[in-house]
Amino acid sequence: MEMSASFNFQGLTPDNIWDALVKIGFYPESGLTELNSYENRVFQFIDEHRQRYVVKFYRPQRWSYEQIKEEHEFVLALKEAEVSVAAPLMINSETVHLSDGGFYFAIFPSIGGRAYETDNLFQLEEVGRTLGCIHQIGRKKSYEYRPTVSTAEYLIAPKLEFESSALIPNNLKPQFIEVIDKLIHDVRPKIEDSAWQILRLHGDCHPGNILWRDEVVMVDFDDSRMGPAVQDFWMLLNGSRQEQVIQLDTILESYYEYQDFDLRELSLIEPLRAMRMVHYLAWVLKRWNDPAFPRAFVWFQEQDFWFKQLALFKGQVEQLNEPPLQLSPMY
Repeated sequence: MEMSASFNFQGLTPDNIWDALVKIGFYPESGLTELNSYENRVFQFIDEHRQRYVVKFYRPQRWSYEQIKEEHEFVLALKEAEVSVAAPLMINSETVHLSDGGFYFAIFPSIGGRAYETDNLFQLEEVGRTLGCIHQIGRKKSYEYRPTVSTAEYLIAPKLEFESSALIPNNLKPQFIEVIDKLIHDVRPKIEDSAWQILRLHGDCHPGNILWRDEVVMVDFDDSRMGPAVQDFWMLLNGSRQEQVIQLDTILESYYEYQDFDLRELSLIEPLRAMRMVHYLAWVLKRWNDPAFPRAFVWFQEQDFWFKQLALFKGQVEQLNEPPLQLSPMY
């Protein structure tokens, strides 16, 4: 399969979307309702049989065919193991399709549900159980084509993006680069320690990627990659340190039904947080030529925003030197 040379979605018109769906046997009766997604383009529709589906068009030049296929194979393995996930549909013996405009796309069932409640310990317990199942299967094989969580992707490449960006005020840029260098210096030896066992992960396990339908449903494995297990935990923790300890206890109590967990990985929480903070900013800057991004992130053009980011990054440098989160004594 060959994909579009364009990095954006300029060629993805309603007619292109319609033709792509018809090409694989879907005939929408409803209009296409665009769902919230900046990285990809995702639409919900109802077909001629009154069934509701979601079609996802992947951003060109982000993932190769092989990388998308690997993600789909992982999610389908989870579904086969009766883990509640939003899995792509197999159509004509394939889950990854190519539109005439050169966009990879996939069809998913439309899954309804309530928002995951971050302060609901019962739901959090179910999340821990689900992650235990996901990681149990994630350890059975490694990704061949998808990347591993690394400082190269999450810190060093973003630094280059910051250096070339015209959005960061010139009077702040030297300080900004200096604090990024400090984060790289402090984070790299912790993340690159060969002691960590890595596995296939969800990769972006935050509350927005969890639905509740009397059970947990995990959605959007688009950022799935190899990495330490704690990568799928730390974004679920919020509030005071004491509240985070209770939340972590709750996750691991049910997680241990399926998997062991190396408690030393708790020392990676703040390094991983630093990496995500830096990578997120660079992601927006990298996508700035996509018209959707200046509209959605107008504050990136304000100097006050960059002052605040500089302060946050300096605070994260200090946080890296604090003792890591620890579980209650029962562990």
